[in-house]
Amino acid sequence: MSEAGLITEEQLDRAMRLAGRGRALLGIVGQPGSGKSTLSAALLAALDERGVRIALVGMDGFHIAHRALTELGLVEIKGAPSTFDAAGYVALLRRLRDPAEELVWAPEFRREIEDAIQSAVPVRADVQLVITEGNYLLVDGPWRPVRDLLDEVWYVDVPEDLRRQRLAARHEFYGRTPEQAWERTLGSDERNARTVAATKGLADLIVTL
Repeated sequence: MSEAGLITEEQLDRAMRLAGRGRALLGIVGQPGSGKSTLSAALLAALDERGVRIALVGMDGFHIAHRALTELGLVEIKGAPSTFDAAGYVALLRRLRDPAEELVWAPEFRREIEDAIQSAVPVRADVQLVITEGNYLLVDGPWRPVRDLLDEVWYVDVPEDLRRQRLAARHEFYGRTPEQAWERTLGSDERNARTVAATKGLADLIVTL
């Protein structure tokens, strides 16, 4: 194990082999609160220590703006597949795969403002591995092209009770009351979680945290 026990040597070796091919894209997928961001950050740090040129790009950067969701009447289901710009995310992945692109700027979602910041993450031509994490990397519909644009997809799996506790704690941290946090966790978040769980069998690797 490395990075505080989050990553096994086998997983690290697997990521290193991907990076050794040249530009590769690794997807990290899982239900809300499963630990996708934690695993991605730990993997980023471990690979950086080994000299791999790496970038981290989140699917959450393609959240439709909070103001637009409010106008559309969708703010109460923010986080559902329909509240993302799936086509924009697919377009970014295609640019990241294009060797002619010298520099690609990706957006980044900031939880403290509940919105995305455009052109926040630079991905330069010499980057060997791009890690991209999000809920819907294996979902059908407008997300379908994502799977073919990724070299591998790893699914992060945790016990349901722990995942819900983490998610409720996150909501509280960002300003919701305990009642509001659990209402969101067991409401729209749970529906989204079931959508993601249905895609588990399509992943190349299951990572248990």
